[in-house]
Amino acid sequence: MHKVVTLQRVFHRGTPCIALFLKWDDELVNQVKKIPGRKYSSTMKCWYLEECEGVVELISKKLEQYATINTEALVHQQPYPDKSKSESVHKPSVEQPSPFEKAESKEETMLPIRSMTVYREQALTAMEQKLKLKGYAANTMRTYLQHFKEFLQFFPDSDPMDLTEAEITHYMLFLVEKKRLSRSSQNSTINAIKFFYEKVLRQQRKVYYLERPLKEHRLPEVLSQEEIMMIFSNINNLKHRLMLMLIYDAGLRRSELLGLRIGDVDINRSIIFIKSGKGRKDRQCILGKSLVPMLNEYMDQYKPGYWMFEGQGGAQYSATSLQIILKRAVSKAGIRKRVRLHMLRHSFATHMLEAGTSTRYIQALLGHESPKTTEIYAQVTRFGLEKIMSPLDQMAVSKQLRGDEE
Repeated sequence: MHKVVTLQRVFHRGTPCIALFLKWDDELVNQVKKIPGRKYSSTMKCWYLEECEGVVELISKKLEQYATINTEALVHQQPYPDKSKSESVHKPSVEQPSPFEKAESKEETMLPIRSMTVYREQALTAMEQKLKLKGYAANTMRTYLQHFKEFLQFFPDSDPMDLTEAEITHYMLFLVEKKRLSRSSQNSTINAIKFFYEKVLRQQRKVYYLERPLKEHRLPEVLSQEEIMMIFSNINNLKHRLMLMLIYDAGLRRSELLGLRIGDVDINRSIIFIKSGKGRKDRQCILGKSLVPMLNEYMDQYKPGYWMFEGQGGAQYSATSLQIILKRAVSKAGIRKRVRLHMLRHSFATHMLEAGTSTRYIQALLGHESPKTTEIYAQVTRFGLEKIMSPLDQMAVSKQLRGDEE
């Protein structure tokens, strides 16, 4: 296919420029990137250079071997008036060479590092704004922005819009081979990079084929009912004990518990209403009747104003503080497992399954989108395993029987 580069005058960010419109072609784009001072506009979907004397000739010289340069639009367009820059832009003096002459000199780089810092800041700002507009959770936003910031810092002298798929792949290999990043962090990094190029810049081809690490299929860690009761019995504070018991009682995520408001708990109907849970989905969870007296006592004693469980100054309770409470209770109970808050949710699902509850109901209570996510709990239940006798036990029983006969 014949390659064509169409030149056109545009007014970009208060500056008259020459825009280069072309169909994406790796070889041609690489040659465009070699033009000193070129930049890319994601808004106009084109490359551009500041208009000055000799810029059209420069573009033609750099690209004439790779494409046909179409200048018909320039003939019919009048140069943009720019009185403040008329002398410096259109008629640069000998004492003040054009930016292209500067860029090609040995003393100066094509684009100063300071400019690259501005580009990185603009990219981060644009990404943050897009995440907010799409309603991403605060934790997800922090994770994406941190991963993307580290990605930009890996290329300190490059405009993020100029990075190729090969360079992005090189960065991912660096994370795997040098930084030994976990699989989950690798996936988070890929999601962050893809979000910028695909959602912010809408350049899906840029990172569409990024290789992802194989997912680790780990079984959920579960506590026994005896261990859970030991944990609860080692918490004296009414508020702290109720918070942990609610996570286990309803199978809540940590964020869902801390996000509860007073009106979300319907004591009369024994229902907890989760608003905008994971995936921005609402759902209803069960409220154990055995917790109602403790819940009423808590409401009378603490009198929360907005959040069901408030921290200092009426703010939302801290997730870190809740994890510390659990850690102390586990230590007092003498449990040697590394217990995390999410294990209470895993234990809820497993114990419900062992009690004969259908996985379909458990899926709805947990808010799982796919039944496959819920079915994994079947691999850690004791249901059916108690009927299986290990070979060692079989040998012991067999030997005991022979001994009795003797």
